[in-house]
Amino acid sequence: MDKARLKAIPLFADLDDHDRQVIATFADELSVPAGEVVVREGDFSYELMAIEEGTADVLHDGETIRTLGPGDFFGEIGWLGNRLRSATIVASSPMRLVTLTTWELRRIRKMPGVMEKINEAIAARS
Repeated sequence: MDKARLKAIPLFADLDDHDRQVIATFADELSVPAGEVVVREGDFSYELMAIEEGTADVLHDGETIRTLGPGDFFGEIGWLGNRLRSATIVASSPMRLVTLTTWELRRIRKMPGVMEKINEAIAARS
C-alpha cells in the first residue's frame, strides 16, 4: 500500500512519513461491494478497518445508528478491549478499506508514539 494514501485517513494523517510507511507495509486493502456485511455484531474482533472510499451503515441490534464514510474507522472497540464486535457494518456503496489485523496492530504497538496517536484519534471520536 502507498503511504500517501494513508495520509487521507484522519487516523493516520498526523503520523510522520516514516510511521505511515511502516503502517503501509503492514496494512492490507479490501474491496467490498454494496450490500455486503463487512463485520457482524457478536463476532470476534481481530482487525481495525479504515474506510478509504465508499460508505457503510452501522447497525446495532438490527437498527441503523449511523453512517460511516471516507476517513472513518471501525473495529477498534473490540480489538482494544479484546471484546466481540459491538455492531454490524454493512456497505451501503462499493467500498475500499484499509485493514490492520491484530497481529499487525501488535507490531505497530511497539512503535513509539504511533499507538498514542491512534488512541488519541479513537478518544476524540468517542
